[in-house]
Amino acid sequence: MSGLKVMASKRFLPFFLTQALGAFNDNVFKNALMLILAFTAANALPWPIDVTMNVAAGLFILPFLLFSATAGALADARCKTTLIRALKLIEIGLMLAAAIAFYFQQYLLLLGLLFLMGSQSAFFGPVKYAILPQLLTDKELLAGNAWVEMGTFVAILLGTVLGGLIVGFSQAPLWIGIVIMLFSVLGYVVSRHIPKVGKVASAQKFRFAPWQQTKTAISISYSNRNLYLSIMAISWFWFLGASYLTQFPNFTKTVLGGDNTVVTALLVAFSVGVGIGSMLCERLSGDKVELGIVPIGSMGLTIFGIALYFSSPSIAPTSVVNLSQFLATAHGWWLLITLSLIGVFGGLFIVPLYALLQQRAEPQQRARVIAANNIFNALFMVASAVAGIVFLSVLQISISEYFLVLALMNIAVAVYVYYQMPEFVLRFVIYLLSHSMYRVQKKGLEHIPEQGAAVLVANHISYVDALLIAGAVRRPVRFVMEKAIYDLPVAHKLFKAAKTIPICSKQRNEQVHEAAFAMIKQELAEGNLVCIFPEGRLTKDGAIDSFRPGIERILAESPVPVVPMALKGLWGSFFSHQGNGAFKFKGRFWSVIELEASQIIPACAVTADGLEQKVKQLYSGPLDNN
Repeated sequence: MSGLKVMASKRFLPFFLTQALGAFNDNVFKNALMLILAFTAANALPWPIDVTMNVAAGLFILPFLLFSATAGALADARCKTTLIRALKLIEIGLMLAAAIAFYFQQYLLLLGLLFLMGSQSAFFGPVKYAILPQLLTDKELLAGNAWVEMGTFVAILLGTVLGGLIVGFSQAPLWIGIVIMLFSVLGYVVSRHIPKVGKVASAQKFRFAPWQQTKTAISISYSNRNLYLSIMAISWFWFLGASYLTQFPNFTKTVLGGDNTVVTALLVAFSVGVGIGSMLCERLSGDKVELGIVPIGSMGLTIFGIALYFSSPSIAPTSVVNLSQFLATAHGWWLLITLSLIGVFGGLFIVPLYALLQQRAEPQQRARVIAANNIFNALFMVASAVAGIVFLSVLQISISEYFLVLALMNIAVAVYVYYQMPEFVLRFVIYLLSHSMYRVQKKGLEHIPEQGAAVLVANHISYVDALLIAGAVRRPVRFVMEKAIYDLPVAHKLFKAAKTIPICSKQRNEQVHEAAFAMIKQELAEGNLVCIFPEGRLTKDGAIDSFRPGIERILAESPVPVVPMALKGLWGSFFSHQGNGAFKFKGRFWSVIELEASQIIPACAVTADGLEQKVKQLYSGPLDNN
């Protein structure tokens, strides 16, 4: 289903509007309050304005540290639709109190309400992401996340802008109250149309124990290293985002010499970029969670983070410039484009990671995994403030130099995450291969079961057969690979990350041979897809060689369905043996190829000879280069 169809579906649209209206309203309230505290009420509180600003920022983020885990436990134990509606009712109550406090200028009360609104947002965060896999299919999950990220950033932007505008109205407190009440009620009305989802079975009933639940949520995230590293990568993005957004006002004032309209333009450029990147991610990924896009996102964050440093002026204008004057300078448009591209690559980076958390977390723990993510996000955002103080105040580097430091830090973080989780690198290689040297056409892949064990059987044409199949099939596939190739330097770590099964002949090493069959049996018992190349070696002449009987032993031990497949169009390409052999610059460097699968064959009807004939029939299609 395309992204637009997902957006328009009755399962998703009410949820999307509910969360977007909530983010919008939060930021109208928060920005209006911050501006009133900074200007109108600067002398109304018994401490300096700098203290007020930091206290206000802390009051909104503190609940994410205190209550995210409790929110995750609650979301795992309750119907998420019902919980969303209850949280929207609480929002109405808090906004009513805020409207009254604004009108009567009760600023201490407003600070307390800011903490409560942060708490409501902290409880909404886990349920927001945990409900998506129940509203959408796996094929729709990435598109749903893309829309949510885009909608959230645009809502934050619009809410921030509107909050700033309303403060300038006459009777501003009254108008603020009207707006926040209107949108809180609208959010609840829309939430009534979110489809009711079933409660995922939870190991224990909910109880309010924030400290214990925080430890449990963090422990759950630690238990799955891949999920934990994904959380760290998401939190790093929020570190970067918070660092950029925090510095925009001072960067505009001291480096660009701009006024508030320039600050708004920078904020718009970054936020719109994230929205574009989020939607572009869905277009680039197709209908599956494509982790190969994540390294592309991190590379873009570094490249354009460095570009931001070099495109910043070394000398600020002597007088304050507005937006039109800023855009007339040599660096004006380029800075906005650079910030937009940082946002675009940020969207490419973060959307697949959120989808990965939802897809791979255990259903009964999904909300607590999201809660752990929110806790680390908040910690990293606090750390970004500390880092800003250290680099800008203690080490006294310029803001432009700080942006360069962030870009270089991003390289170090990316290298660490990708080294610890080579699956990202493997998927990146697969993505590049299937979108550069090869244009892969898919036919009949709907025959591959969406769940449960099955054996995929394919012909063996080139050294990249497994990578191309892995890129085309939506589900993870465990490949059986010749041990000599599996043991290649550097590539070995990638093969291991993909849970590839090394094999060799019984005569060469009986222990490895038997271990391979044991691993195949285990993977099938766990409900996974296993792909084998029964020829046992690459073709030397483009024709399909005899199938070895190993497939019959596999099915005797694990009677699972078999899906015959044929790779067509690879013979004569760079990685095939035609001519002078593989890896020689001859033949075609770019190829249109096809992966075709036929209907499932039950295990009881499978023989090696029969499979060989079936694959040969598939291979004799229009892309056969024999």
